[in-house]
Parts: sequence; C-alpha cells; structure tokens
Amino acid sequence: MAFFKNQFADVIEWDEFRDDMIFWKWRNSEIKKGSRLIIRPGQDAIFLYNGKIEGIFKDEGDYNIESEIIPFLSTLKGFKFGFNSGLRVEVLFVNTKIFNVKWGTKNAINIPAPQLNLPGGLPIRANGTFEFKVNDYIGLIDNIAGIKDRYLVDDVKIRITSILDQLLMKWITKEGKDLFNLQVNALEISNGIREDLDMQILEMGMTMTGFNVSSFNYPQEIQDMVKKAASQGMIGDLSRYQQVSITDAMASGKLQGSGTATDMAGMMMGMTMAGEVMKNMNQSLNQNNSQNQSEPIPSQGNSTNNIPNFCPNCGQKTQGANFCSNCGQKLI
Repeated sequence: MAFFKNQFADVIEWDEFRDDMIFWKWRNSEIKKGSRLIIRPGQDAIFLYNGKIEGIFKDEGDYNIESEIIPFLSTLKGFKFGFNSGLRVEVLFVNTKIFNVKWGTKNAINIPAPQLNLPGGLPIRANGTFEFKVNDYIGLIDNIAGIKDRYLVDDVKIRITSILDQLLMKWITKEGKDLFNLQVNALEISNGIREDLDMQILEMGMTMTGFNVSSFNYPQEIQDMVKKAASQGMIGDLSRYQQVSITDAMASGKLQGSGTATDMAGMMMGMTMAGEVMKNMNQSLNQNNSQNQSEPIPSQGNSTNNIPNFCPNCGQKTQGANFCSNCGQKLI
C-alpha cells in the first residue's frame, strides 16, 4: 500500500514490505494528532525516540495514534503536553517470520585425508538450507537498525556464508567419521554448525532456528573410486549374486523371447549353472574320498593272513589253502 499523508493525518505503515526484508524504518518528518498506525500480519512496530525503544506493538490492526497509541507512549515529551505539536519519532517495522535460505559452497573445501596421500586434502562441496529469525529487538537496533534504514535476508546470508567454509571444515573434521560417506554424520555436522552460527548472529538480535546439510559432493574420480571399491566387495559373493539374478530373470519372464541375443544369454546362463553343478559335484566327491581315506579297510574272510602254517590236526605244513591237504581239516 502506498504511503500518503495530508494536512490532517499521517499513515504510518510498512509501505515497502517485501518477504526478503528483515526490517524497514519509517522516517516521516512528524507524527501528528489524527495519525494512524497500520500493522499487518507478520509485522511488529517499534516506536523509537532518540534511538531508544518507547513502545512495541505486535497485534495486527489499524490504530488511532491519539486514542490508542498515546497511552503507551506517555513517557515522550510531545505526548505529555497533549501532543498539540508534531513529534519527530521513528517507527521500525520488523518482519517476524522465520526466514529460510538456501546455501552452497562456492569453492571446494579441502578436508585433510591422510589415507589418500593428497597434499591439499580431499576437495568436497556441500549445500543445504538454514533458517533464522529476529528475536532481540535491542540487539537489532543497537547493532544494525541504528545505522541502517533497511536490512535484507541477503545481508545475513553474506555474513553467514563468509564463515561457513571454515565451520564446515571444523565440523566435518570433528564429526565426519567416514570421510567417504559424510551423509551418515550430516545431523551431527549440521547441529555443530548451527550452534556456531547462532553465536555469530546473536549480536545482530537474531537466532538460528535451523541448519541443514542436504548433500556432500565429491570429485568424480573419488566417486568412481568408491563405486569400484563397492563392486570389488561384491565379488566375494559373486556366485550367489549370479544364481539370484538368473532365478529372478526366470521368474519375471525376462528370459522369454527369441533371437541370437536371447539364445546367447540363455546359453551363458546355462553354462554358468552347469559350472555351478559341476563345482558342487566335485566338492561332494572330494568330501567322500576324504572320508574313505580316513576310514580303516576291514579285513576279508578269505585272507591268507589267518591260515596257520601247520595243520592243528595232523601237523602237516599247510599250502595256503582253506583245508589241510593231508587230513582235510578246515583251517579257517
């Protein structure tokens, strides 16, 4: 709504309101009898006199200065004398919402990585969001509003991003237990950075209500290395992976069809399965042979080791037969 005034009344309102504006200072020449104050949703109005807060009005609405505002500003000299003459004051309008800002590292952050033997460290980029709001009007006025007529979200973003790289390095080094999977510790890293940033904007009359690291980004060669390491880890169980893949393909009907490609795929899968069958058979045979070799061979009933050298009946020397050749005595 455009600002206007006439000889009878002034309208005090945030006529330049923008969602990305944290505060805006109304600097009209005088507040006169009959003036009106308009406060919209999400706004607070702070009356300043000689740089000091004289009243804070938070409820939205359209107020008459003489009947509704003067009682709250009774300490002001101009109001004490019936407000017959104009009074020079400032009204600071503050945006009370929580601001949500996207952030991202402009340059890669080099994180120490002794295991990679990289002199400059491992270059990592990150992005996410942070949230903040105004919570201390005295700090806001003393450190910012006292010298500025307006303050934007970008002004806060510039201040935060100027130190964000240092904080990322600090908390990644402290909480990033797995340097190649920092997302696992993203919550701990985010909480640490939020606490440090909160201290940075505290003097500005603001507080950090949230900080989030959405993702960490690695150089392409590092991503390729991680993928290669993961694939090598699967080789130890490659046989089971092949069996499961073949079974899933059969169940889903993906092996159906005709043509050279399908035939070749079927042949390769058949060879793989045949190889697995032969491998299992060889393992079973080797196990059986090992068991047979370890078991003692039982003695046979017709072995010559049990035939006596002389017949126990007649004393004739035996010839290795089961019966004595002289008297016919059974020797076994």
